[in-house]
Amino acid sequence: MSHALTDSASPSLRFTKMQGLGNDFVIFDGVRQRIELRPEAVRAIADRHFGVGCDQILLVEAATSPNADFRYRIFNADGTEVAQCGNGARCFAVFVRRAGLTNKEVITVETQSGHLMLHHQSNGEITVNMGIPQLAPADVPFRNNEEAPEYLLSVGDDTLRIAAVGMGNPHAVLRVSSVTDAPVATLGPRIETHPDFPRHCNVGFMEVCDRSHVQLRVWERGVGETLACGSNACAAIVAGIRWDELDHAVAVTLPGGSLYIEWAGPGQPVMMTGPAQVVFDGVWPISAVLGNSEGGS
Repeated sequence: MSHALTDSASPSLRFTKMQGLGNDFVIFDGVRQRIELRPEAVRAIADRHFGVGCDQILLVEAATSPNADFRYRIFNADGTEVAQCGNGARCFAVFVRRAGLTNKEVITVETQSGHLMLHHQSNGEITVNMGIPQLAPADVPFRNNEEAPEYLLSVGDDTLRIAAVGMGNPHAVLRVSSVTDAPVATLGPRIETHPDFPRHCNVGFMEVCDRSHVQLRVWERGVGETLACGSNACAAIVAGIRWDELDHAVAVTLPGGSLYIEWAGPGQPVMMTGPAQVVFDGVWPISAVLGNSEGGS
């Protein structure tokens, strides 16, 4: 079997560069092209000096479940595969319609952490049903014996008050008095790799402006600080509502732009609405993605 090629004679795979609030992605169509993303290939593509450059690579594949339209796979810039990315989900929804893979207004995608519902809005924004947040420590996962809205976390000589929330991926959320002055670059990686988070975590630094508006900066697991992280925005609002500091519908301002998050409370899904934009289309050599492996479509 031969690999699917571009219209040119060169053995290359089509991709689309997209961004959601500055959180940027390289997206491959794995429905019409056979793609096996090895960690070294992911790192090469994500490299901002020698590759395309991105926070994450998204792979669209055919669904394996009869209740889904597509399978959604996510790879961090360091080559690790993860289960969830809210900004990526919005880009995914725009990509599959633009690529002619579907014309549905509501798209169901399967992920490692379950199914997501992606809704196209009339203004061009995408609403993502991010699912019911995981609050039990074992489900985040977070090492603690009892569920609580807030936990104490020892980091060096400091004791931090955090929330631990699962949104298909693990999150820690901290209150800060100012996101501008928050020690994201120094404290973020220490919390990300803290032993109480056995799968590491995304770390949100949240400043509550009022009950319907927060500012947020995020240290993202396997990536570093990003301009936005949709799943962490959801986790932050869940944390703030459980602390009784936020209402059930909140605007979240991140360095890359704004999201709108709604959560009715325990047992209910988190709804996230925001933009997604195409940056450019391109091609990448098959050998750089697949190495010596065989594949076809």
